[in-house]
Amino acid sequence: MQDLERVNDNLETFTYSVSHDLRAPLRALSGFSTALLEEYGDSLDADGRGYAERIDAAAERMALLIDDLLHLSRLWRTEIQGVKEVDLSAEATAIAAELQRSAPDRGGRFAIQDGVRAPADPVLIRTVLQNLLENAWKFTGKRDEALIEFGTTPAEGAGTCCYVRDNGAGFDPEYMSKLFQPFKRLHTAREFAGTGVGLASVRQIVERHGGRAWAEGAVGNGATFYFTLDVKETSE
Repeated sequence: MQDLERVNDNLETFTYSVSHDLRAPLRALSGFSTALLEEYGDSLDADGRGYAERIDAAAERMALLIDDLLHLSRLWRTEIQGVKEVDLSAEATAIAAELQRSAPDRGGRFAIQDGVRAPADPVLIRTVLQNLLENAWKFTGKRDEALIEFGTTPAEGAGTCCYVRDNGAGFDPEYMSKLFQPFKRLHTAREFAGTGVGLASVRQIVERHGGRAWAEGAVGNGATFYFTLDVKETSE
């Protein structure tokens, strides 16, 4: 156990050191590319401006990756603080409302099952729901009539099994093993923004709750993400 704690401490120290050391050159890249465009943009041809814009975009994406790496590092170290019965339906409804407020002109409908409750760490389980619902919202962005569902379904040996289903872009089942791996993406950044950390966070949190996470999908026919929870209440 002490060896494992030492490895975790070393990993966390390494992660923070790398992220800190990378931020300075990234800020320089971004700053110089911005200055180049602002001060010498008129002297550059279309290709030159394009190169500078791509450098700036790459630096911005690298900064996002560093932030997500730190988030994962913290999550690996986060212990469940207190388990109590959580109204998952209410949490999902609140997250859905936030997403719709963020894009009021966008079409899309949420169908959320009432009365879904389960023992969980309230903060961590909201992170699971937020990641899954935000993913569904993102990957249905090109649908005229997007539909996102949240509910429960029976699962052998599971205390509670929930799902988030959408009719969006879907994915190729052949690459399903990559879905929950950090920074592995089945769609390009041009198609859909993101760094590939959300689902890795989902799996980590669900496993902390004694459950598992998996998915079903097909290209162009949407996706369904399942997660189980099997943890006992520890507080009121």
